[in-house]
Amino acid sequence: MKQIIINSIAALSALLLFAPGADAQARKKADEATEAWHYDIEPSSEAKQGIYVIRVCSYSSRTNPALEQCLKNAVHGVIFKGYSAVGNITGKPALAREPGIETQKADFFKPFFADGGDFRKFASQVGDEVERTKVGREVKVCMQVKVMADDLRKYLEAAGIIKGLATGF
Repeated sequence: MKQIIINSIAALSALLLFAPGADAQARKKADEATEAWHYDIEPSSEAKQGIYVIRVCSYSSRTNPALEQCLKNAVHGVIFKGYSAVGNITGKPALAREPGIETQKADFFKPFFADGGDFRKFASQVGDEVERTKVGREVKVCMQVKVMADDLRKYLEAAGIIKGLATGF
């Protein structure tokens, strides 16, 4: 009995000791996936003027970090990719249309897309539905995200990242 208690305490101690490291490692892998920007984006529904409701699918080795990645990927997609029309829902071009702007302004975008970064001001999950699918060694996590595109555009214009609509070509 005494040996069982000692073994249980040792196992619990090891679990508590290594659990934060496992979560940190999962977050590191999720951040690496973010830097690779491995995701799919498509319109989900028409929304009010200046707000995009999109379906984002992120790929990760774990599901929990992928939920945060979906928000990052939604904002990244609106800024750099845009999306094509689906059915009667119109597509939207990327906010940043200058080639190479992401690498040129890396000093801005790295903290912007960091955990808890300013990207969170412009994206939120719509509803509670999250779809998880195993794809090889990864988990594909899909959810609907609302992106305040007009507010994001104004923020990027004020920071000098993109040109304003009124500046012309």
